[in-house]
Amino acid sequence: MHPEATPILVPVSSAAGAPAHKRETLLVVEDDPRMQKVLTRMFLQEKYEVVVAGDGRAALEAFQQHRPVAVLLDLILPEISGRELCRRIRAMDAETPIIILSAVSQVVDKVLLLELGADDYVTKPFSPRELLARLQVALRRRRKPAIAPRPTVSFGECEIDFFKMKAHRAGTECNLTAHEYKLLKFLTENAERVLSREELLNEVWGYNFYPTTRTVDNQILKLRQKLEQDPANPRHLQTIYGAGYRFVP
Repeated sequence: MHPEATPILVPVSSAAGAPAHKRETLLVVEDDPRMQKVLTRMFLQEKYEVVVAGDGRAALEAFQQHRPVAVLLDLILPEISGRELCRRIRAMDAETPIIILSAVSQVVDKVLLLELGADDYVTKPFSPRELLARLQVALRRRRKPAIAPRPTVSFGECEIDFFKMKAHRAGTECNLTAHEYKLLKFLTENAERVLSREELLNEVWGYNFYPTTRTVDNQILKLRQKLEQDPANPRHLQTIYGAGYRFVP
């Protein structure tokens, strides 16, 4: 690793004589020095500590070392791409919010990144107030106590371990994406309740305004194909026509 790629911890300084308080740490992954300064200054003003990494490999090491409360991630990075970094971080940690910062605004890129496990997607140039608002929403969602916090859920032929991110159906392991785990977790925590597509987009994807609710339909379809005994006649992931979806154990 080049010396300049080493993660930089930018702490918040305390006033003289004031008691030190533990600050939450954000990981900013950005290779543009000007953008690094802008984001660092913005988050220091909000009383966060900031760890800055200029490439994907340094970012991965910084995430493992500092365990930040959230990651602000640029897509175009040296060493490890932003997409691959998102996938690796999500494989290590299913809960820490990842907010993508990118000049690319195509819908297909947003959908791909959300399926890789990103929580939100902010297009450059962005409003600092909007970015802070989205960060706060993502952190509130992470801290929100689960309705029924169970690390392992069983239904039908399936057993799902959300902590280890492992799923089995009839004893055979199923390969779920990070976002499929998030969706299934929210559904199981709200068992028997009808959830609208809009609520699922807001609570699971983190988007109040999203291009199409077909995103939810496609994800439900994939979960049925992997977990239902008869995907065409689902027993557990039910469609409530005109209203949304319901999980039945």
